[in-house]
Order: sequence, then structure tokens, then C-alpha cells
Amino acid sequence: MPRGQPSGEGASSRAPRAGATGVGMADEQLPVTQSWDWNGVIGTGRSLAVGVQAQDVTLTKQSFNNLKLALGNARVTVPPYDAGDPGLSIAALAEPIRPEATVFPSAYPFNIFGETPHPAMADQISALSRRGTGLDYVTVHMVVGENGQGIDVIGKGAAVTPTRGHAYAATLFEVSALKRLAREAGKTFGVGAVILTHGETDADNGAYESNVVRLNADYNADIRAITGQDAPIPLLLTQQQTCSGDNSATASMIAQWKIGRDHPDAIICVGPKYQYPYATDRLHLVADGYDQLGEKYAEVYYERVVLGHRWEPLQPIVARRNGRSITVNFHVPKPPLVWDDAIPAPHQTAHRAWSRGRGFEVQSERGEHPIAAVTIDGNSVLITLLDDPSATRLVVRYAATQHAVGMMGGLASGHIGQLRDSDPLIGLTTNLPLYNYAVSFALDVQ
Repeated sequence: MPRGQPSGEGASSRAPRAGATGVGMADEQLPVTQSWDWNGVIGTGRSLAVGVQAQDVTLTKQSFNNLKLALGNARVTVPPYDAGDPGLSIAALAEPIRPEATVFPSAYPFNIFGETPHPAMADQISALSRRGTGLDYVTVHMVVGENGQGIDVIGKGAAVTPTRGHAYAATLFEVSALKRLAREAGKTFGVGAVILTHGETDADNGAYESNVVRLNADYNADIRAITGQDAPIPLLLTQQQTCSGDNSATASMIAQWKIGRDHPDAIICVGPKYQYPYATDRLHLVADGYDQLGEKYAEVYYERVVLGHRWEPLQPIVARRNGRSITVNFHVPKPPLVWDDAIPAPHQTAHRAWSRGRGFEVQSERGEHPIAAVTIDGNSVLITLLDDPSATRLVVRYAATQHAVGMMGGLASGHIGQLRDSDPLIGLTTNLPLYNYAVSFALDVQ
């Protein structure tokens, strides 16, 4: 049966494994949750937000009741767009989201290059809701990202040209159009979350964290003014692990982790992307990779937006040294911690001081400190150094250094590591485990 072809209620072409119902999340309740008949999901970012290198789309059928805006014969080319155009309508969410672009750069509505994370995300949310609450949960997806563009182009106030700077205006247009269409259909509509799949263009942008915080604040102000919703709109993002050659030039990657730590109620770092299957350019994902990414976004959306639970990725809490030993304590979404040997071991041919680190790196002003061993102890990892780094200021990093300049997504020579949790959830579309892998990070050792 082709992927995405329904077979009974909510079926996927790959059946979920029996008993795989756990979601592996913290259950702290947040004060405000809200849902509507149609729950909006905004997907913005750059090339990985719009399916570059996945032209052979697979999820061409909608297995649940999830939706998208159909442009039909509406006059939609460059901003400003008319949300009242009678040519607009609602359609079942399926790939391709819109006709695929043929040139670069190419902005909304000609911004789609292949399979996006959205259909797999939508199906996973619906399945989790039906299984967990007994209720249908309908998401309507707005895909507005722009291939190759930085955050200054996808955010509010971007300079608009025929081929760039449409993403923010397109978001407000689709939200307004969907609000109108929902009202005409006798449905309620609000926006549940923004997902941001981005960061490569801004790899060296030291202001990236504040830029993302501003994007989220702008979206909350402008979208809620349209929908009238009380519920705040969280932003979910994942780390880019494909740009920059060393640990001094990964500003956006580290910022994407820190944003969730610094603004936990508003922005959630869902995790890294080094664990997904990459295309041959080692920058973009294949269709299965985009589907896995969508499933992970869905898992976190379900917990944070549908159930109102606080959620954190597999991330460090604190690192402390005692002689030659460094203990890194982690927040673990679903214990126990394990080493995943299916992920290639990094630093086997360069930065060999860390060849036994399974992705961990230790450095000071004296240089790289050789790692003798790493071991898991409950929710902590114990790093044993070969030397005694007394009186030096140490930094422990993870999946932060690659071996050369260039795109190395998913390779042992890239930003990668082998630490994960034991989340039992199986993806509905891919039938693969949705483990939480440790984020790339850099942390001072106490």
C-alpha cells in the first residue's frame, strides 16, 4: 500500500507498533491551553522547512481530517494578499502542499520544493489525540518558509521583492483567510504553534537568539489580533547541525538550544537533527527524514499544546568537575539514557583527543583535553579525562565540532553524538522510534 493511503480510520501505510503509546514527557501543567475546531500550525524557516531535496513526495493522501488553505484561482503572487478573495478554499492536507518551485530564490506561494514535515506531523498529532483523549484533533497547516533565507527575510519588516521576503506577510494572509473560511463553515479557528526549521544561513549570527525571540513576539501580537485567541502561541524549533566547521562558528546551533532554556514558556527546542537521514548534499533531508522530523514536532506539540504539559529536550542541566572527572547532569524526557551505536562515532579521524567521547568534547585555554572514557550513570554522564585539568577553566560541549568546513549532516565528521533517551513512541508514518537525542550544547564546567 502506498505511503499515506488510508486503510481504516487514521491508518498509515506503516502501522504503529502495538503498545507504543508512551510519549516520554514531563507532566507539569501550564496555566493556559486552548483548542479549536481548526488548529493552525505555521511552518516557517528556510530550505528544510519547504522540503528541498525531497521532490519525490510520498504523503499524497490525508489519513485523518487535517487541512490546508487551497489558493485555487485566487490572485496570490506578491504581498499584499487579499484574504477575502473568493477563490480561496479549504483542502485536505497532503503533499505537495502547493505546486513545487522550479527556481531559486522563490518565495510564497511558489516556495515549496518537496516533502515538508507537515503531513507526517499532522497525522501524528491526530493519532496521539485519538489514542490519548479519544477526540479528533484537526490541524490546518500554513507553510511559508523561504529556501536559503536568513531570519531577517522571514521575519516582520522584511524587504519584499518578487522572490524574497514574503513569509511573514503570507502567514498573516493565511491566518486571516482561514479565520474567514472557518467562520463561514461554522467552525472555530486559532493558531496552536509556530514551527521554525531554520538556522543555516544564520550560523554565525551572534544575535540569533534575540532575533528568534522577536519573531515569536511579533507572531503572537499580530496573529492573536487576527484570531482573537487568548492562548499564547509557542514556537517549536530544531537545531541545525550542518553549517560551520568548528566550535567557534556555530552561533545559531547553540542559540537554538539556549533559546528554549532561557524562554521555556514561549519557545521550545525540540532537539537536534543529526539523527535523521540526509540527502547526498548533507544539508537537506530525504523524504523519510522530513517525515521523522514532522513526527517529532508532533510529539512535542501534542504534549505542550494539546495537553498543556511543560516539555524539555534531552539537555544538560549542570556540569561539575572533581579532579579528572566531569559529571554532566541531564534532563531526560524518557529514561534511561543509552548510547546509540547506530549513530556514527565522531572524532575518529580528527580531534582525536575526543575519539572516546561519543560526541562529548572538553576544552580549555590550554586546548583540547583528551577523554579517556564516558559512562552513563542514571541521568548523568561521567567524563573521565586522561589529564588533570586543575586550575583551568573547562568547557564541555556535545556534538559541537566538525572536522572541516562544509555540509556534513549525519556524518561522523559532522556535528553528531550517540546519546539518547528511551522514548517508546513509534512514528505513525515512518514506523520508527521517536527517541530524543541529546542537543548540541556548550556548557561551562563548575
